[in-house]
Formats: sequence, structure tokens, C-alpha cells
Amino acid sequence: MEDEEAPASDETFQTPEPAFSPISPDQISGGKVEFRKIQVPPHRYTPLKNAWESIYTPLISHMKLQVRMNTRTRSVELRTSQYTTDPGALQKGADFVRAFMLGFEINDAIALLRLDDIYIDSFEINDVKTLHGDNLSRAIGRIAGKDGKTKFTIENVTRTRIVLADRKIHIMGAYNNIGVAKDAVVSLILGSPPGKVYAHLRTAAQRLNEQF
Repeated sequence: MEDEEAPASDETFQTPEPAFSPISPDQISGGKVEFRKIQVPPHRYTPLKNAWESIYTPLISHMKLQVRMNTRTRSVELRTSQYTTDPGALQKGADFVRAFMLGFEINDAIALLRLDDIYIDSFEINDVKTLHGDNLSRAIGRIAGKDGKTKFTIENVTRTRIVLADRKIHIMGAYNNIGVAKDAVVSLILGSPPGKVYAHLRTAAQRLNEQF
């Protein structure tokens, strides 16, 4: 009786992994120069002039982008160059400049250039609850807290940065952290006392730490 053939092992059917060379930004764009324009709000024009060197230096040195301030249209213009190596450089650069226009400090906004998982979420107080006059002012005051204590506490616990711009609120950070910070801000808008919000923050922060 002939010996039965041994079943083929998984290795028999394995094929070598394809070795693709990295796609260059030039190939992604089809060889075309990509361009972004970011409008400068009137209230951010003077801060932009004062911080211009700190803004264009990382864009040119690290992102290898070309940058200029168009005084006629009052906008910052970015475009790729032959030296741009990161396919996401233009988008990161635009996000960085927009973050500054929203009111974030340069040292905080620069995280958008260095990290891939940093985002900005923006919403208005009236998206949560329609408030006017003194009620609106009190809601903003609850979010900020005395001497900014409440805002700083939310930022430190959730590792985010928050900008209060009248009715608008901008939060920058990792996706899950933004969610925790936003829940805290929404609770304050709805009238929850800071002590209760702090307790929820501590619980949420512990869950975030356990995930990582």
C-alpha cells in the first residue's frame, strides 16, 4: 500500500510579501504644486504680525513648505515645494496656521505638525443651550472659572487645550481626550457646579489612563 501524501503545510501556500517603495508626495499630487489659503480674522492680524517668524520657521524648516503672507487678501498662503517630503505636510501646515487663527498659542498649535493624532473640535455655546445676555456671560464665566482655574483644570486633567472665543469654544487634543473635555464644558454650560464636573473628570481621566 502506497504511502499517503502528507497534507500541505500553510507554508506551502505562503507568497512573499510585496516590497513596494514609498510613494513620494510628488507622485501623490501627480507632480502638481498643492496650495492652501488660510484667511486671517481681523482680530488676529496684529498677533500674526508679532508672531510671524515663529509661525513660518517650523513650516519652512520642518515641513519644507513655501509660506507667504498676502497682505492684499489678508491670508496666509502655503504651498508644497520640491523639497517637501511628507505627503501630509501641507494639511498639517494649514491646520497649524488655522489653530493660531482660532487663538491657540504657537507652542500648543505646533503639536499639529509633530503628531498625527491631534485634532481640533469647535462648537458654539448656543449649540448646547440657547443663552443671551447675563445668562451667556455666566456660562462663559463657569467654563473659565475664577482666574481661569476651571478651564486650566479641564485642560490639565484631559491633556487638551481650550480657547474661549466669545460664544465659540475650540478644543485641541487627542480624539478621546477632546470628548472628555467637551463633556465637562457642556455640563458647565448646562449649569452643573464645578465640583460635580471635577468628580466626573477624575473618573473619566482614570478610564483614559487605563486605556493607555
